Amino acid sequence: MSELDVNLPSTRQTQGLIKDKIEVSIKLITGDVFVGRIVWQDPECLFFADANDKKTLISRHSIAYIQPQ
Repeated sequence: MSELDVNLPSTRQTQGLIKDKIEVSIKLITGDVFVGRIVWQDPECLFFADANDKKTLISRHSIAYIQPQ
């Protein structure tokens, strides 16, 4: 398993969203959209919680985009 590369701008941007608890929209390549906040990230996945605290593990490979709200 690879390590999270904290030198990548995308990793730093995502860490900022996590640290500041900023709400985001995550659109998957399937067209599904999740709205809530990213709780943590690793090299393979994002752990996500919506407004009702429903938690979802999302594979990075399935993400089309992440947009701060």
